[in-house]
Amino acid sequence: MTGAPRAIPRSILYTPALSPDKVVKAWSYDADVHLIDLEDSVPPADKQAARTVCRDALEKTPRPERVAVRMNELGSIAGVQDVLMLADSPVRPGIVLMTMVTSADEVDLLRRMLASAGASPEIYVTVETVEAVTRIDPIARAADGLVLGSADLAATLGVDISWEAMLAARQAMAMSCARYGTACVDTANYRLSEPAVLAEETTRARALGFHGKATVHPGELDVINRLLRPRPVELGQARRVVEAVTAADGGIAVLEGNMVGPPFARLARTTVAREDAWTGRFGREGGTA
Repeated sequence: MTGAPRAIPRSILYTPALSPDKVVKAWSYDADVHLIDLEDSVPPADKQAARTVCRDALEKTPRPERVAVRMNELGSIAGVQDVLMLADSPVRPGIVLMTMVTSADEVDLLRRMLASAGASPEIYVTVETVEAVTRIDPIARAADGLVLGSADLAATLGVDISWEAMLAARQAMAMSCARYGTACVDTANYRLSEPAVLAEETTRARALGFHGKATVHPGELDVINRLLRPRPVELGQARRVVEAVTAADGGIAVLEGNMVGPPFARLARTTVAREDAWTGRFGREGGTA
């Protein structure tokens, strides 16, 4: 991992930009990031009205740095119009989420386009194309975060949205995100009537190295936050590992009956730094945007 750890959201709640009241209501839910969706959840005929809803919502939010906007594909007219709206808006979101990306060049282009208008949001990429998976390393290097887009990826592969079908993409994302310190966020759960599936999927994604998870339903936030937000017990253990290895002059130590050494201390320091960064950005004023 390169550089200081980013403050990575553990929960991202998607809300369609169809109603200003619904967008504003979503801010009352305890999500790290509230995402205003201009893409799949908005029918083509409603795109322009959705941009107005999005802009109005951005002007009302007390914490725009914790608001994200999911735009349409950059290579489409709708995507260009989204960029123009974001560039013209007096209030910019903290994150812009790209869709249907196939190369790192698109990420660099969007960053330059927004910078030319004086905007510098974090750029996240939805990993939902075969090209994004096979070119994951340069995309992870160019972006600030990756979000698995299982629905479109599964449709392209001609498979169901199952753990097995998405495992290769998840592993590729986790490896590249770890290399570049990029945020790694799991796909939304589409089996809303089966809460056990959400808990299992979130736990398994965390075990792979994912930091956060997206959701389309506020009722899932409690599970996601409980499983992915910083845990005091884990942080305390990480600090004890660092102290034990330091006391052993950077060598091997025994802590609570377990052998720990430099690799364990490196992981522990990263854990503490990442959780401290999360607390600084997302943990001070609850979940409202």
